Amino acid sequence: MTDIPTLQSPSPWRRVTALYAKLLEFLLAVGLGVLVIPVTLQIISRYTSLIPSYIWTEEMARFLFIWTIMIGAMVGVREALHFEVDVWPDLSRRSEAAVRILARLGILAFALVFVIAGIEFTRFAWNRTSELADLPLWLIHVAWPVAGFTWIAFAGEQIIDETKILFGRAS
Repeated sequence: MTDIPTLQSPSPWRRVTALYAKLLEFLLAVGLGVLVIPVTLQIISRYTSLIPSYIWTEEMARFLFIWTIMIGAMVGVREALHFEVDVWPDLSRRSEAAVRILARLGILAFALVFVIAGIEFTRFAWNRTSELADLPLWLIHVAWPVAGFTWIAFAGEQIIDETKILFGRAS
């Protein structure tokens, strides 16, 4: 993360979010690794007769692609890489903290939209299944509220850190 103050002893909440971030990074790597399999099968079956054309590969690729995008966005917020653009000239540490707080508030606004709309989106898909593989659609739709809640946790943590810098309480 960028310019986040180090704490003497991390709180239990910080330990939980750090573990959660590690889990997300692991899931992202596994998701990308597994995504290669159905996509490769699709490509090979399209252009050769070596293997039959499997229907399930398209839906598996779609499910994995959506989840890797959402998990990648969650990790990006945690690492302060997503939604972060350096457009300001060199600012003082406190001014930079104020700008970052504003940026994090924007992330929180998006996160609330993802949570509220995502819960409704998931409810809509709760009893529906995918057309080809008959998989429950809520498995895809739940990615939106999960991302929203995750952004709230990670951006909230960063806002607390930036507020400490803004008011001169950071080391």
